[in-house]
Amino acid sequence: MATITRSDLATKLRDEFGFTAAQSGKLIDLIFDEICESLINGEEVKFAGFGTFKILDKSARVARNPKTGEAAIVSARRVATFRPCNEFRERVAKK
Repeated sequence: MATITRSDLATKLRDEFGFTAAQSGKLIDLIFDEICESLINGEEVKFAGFGTFKILDKSARVARNPKTGEAAIVSARRVATFRPCNEFRERVAKK
């Protein structure tokens, strides 16, 4: 299984569009920073043909430790979620 890193994305930008390493790295950082800021502000981030990132507010709840069966309280928190669009799902299902 391959992992795609920021460096891999920056290299792809450099190879495809002729950016310098510094420019492509800065562009990747700018994109990710904008996505993070939008999510922090409670906005959805949609990419046509890919999917939607959004923040969900999870309530506090009682859970169980699967090993011991002991009850534990899971605190309220915000989590980032991704929902792929239908086009993305279809492309993945074909492989």
